[in-house]
Amino acid sequence: MFTLLIIIIVLALVFDFINGFHDAANSIATIVATKVLTPFQAVLWAAFFNFLAYFISKYWVGEFKIGNTIAKTVNIDFITLEVILAGLIAAITWNLLTWKLGIPSSSSHTLIGGFMGAALAHAATIEGADLNTVVNYGKVVPIILFIFAAPLIGMVVAYFITILILNICRKANPSKADKWFRKLQLVSSALFSLGHGANDAQKVMGIIGAAVIFYHTKVDMDPNYLTSEDPFKYFVAHWYWVPIASFLMIGLGTMSGGWKIVKTMGSKITKVTSLEGVAAETAGAITLYASEHLGIPVSTTHTITGAIIGVGVTKRVSAVRWGVTISLLWAWVLTIPVSAIIAALMYYLVSLFT
Repeated sequence: MFTLLIIIIVLALVFDFINGFHDAANSIATIVATKVLTPFQAVLWAAFFNFLAYFISKYWVGEFKIGNTIAKTVNIDFITLEVILAGLIAAITWNLLTWKLGIPSSSSHTLIGGFMGAALAHAATIEGADLNTVVNYGKVVPIILFIFAAPLIGMVVAYFITILILNICRKANPSKADKWFRKLQLVSSALFSLGHGANDAQKVMGIIGAAVIFYHTKVDMDPNYLTSEDPFKYFVAHWYWVPIASFLMIGLGTMSGGWKIVKTMGSKITKVTSLEGVAAETAGAITLYASEHLGIPVSTTHTITGAIIGVGVTKRVSAVRWGVTISLLWAWVLTIPVSAIIAALMYYLVSLFT
């Protein structure tokens, strides 16, 4: 059983790495599109701030709220190591598929969908189990609502930030203003990368935490976990290398890039100037920080896409390529149910070998 736990931790960190290169576009698409940095410089810049987010979460925020939420999306009575393993395999599969197709889907919702789908499949094998009690809806419903709320908030905030900047700078020399905004884009992309790292690395922490808590409460009956008021916080305090490894792996993944998605995010939705890049990244960062404060895992992909649409709408509605946007929306809506179905199938497969 301990060997299976180690396999899950390794796979979770692999998913974290994949998440990094899948979502690299979130942090660098606009800064590459405006040629403020080369792609290589941009991924190094984003990766550094992805990892720096660990220290913000640990020493400034003081806790890992999003990781705690992820660990509790499924009722502990229906969590097993096989469930977590199947959910991870499904999440990795969907992430690689959408990366290959250049679709900026949500790694967050892939992971959550996989976790829930495998747990429901496990519950279905238990005689008399109430499937309505498998999912912790108090945690999951806000996550589902934010599939739509996060891009909408990003869009609205970006729209008003862009309008505000345009009004403040309406008498500025265009050439000088562009130079300033190119410099400011370094700041805004760093802020967004901090939010990306803090949001996404914690999701893997939550999955690893769920596996470790199951192991200590169901297998070796560790009294420290059995009597702890909040087992996840106890896990973070004693498996302190897990948060560091999670933030490090997402940073390394970001360094490997994700160029197909960069192209979609940076140019296919709408043409982006350095001014608009600052507005989009700042709006995305604000949305991510707010969601982290609330402990709600959101998709950085959804957030920055909404923000890019927001800056596009300030020019004219037709400036946004709505055909591309609608295709992205379908990918977002389908991510959780498709991941859940793949995870359910994986659970039955994994069960044959464990």
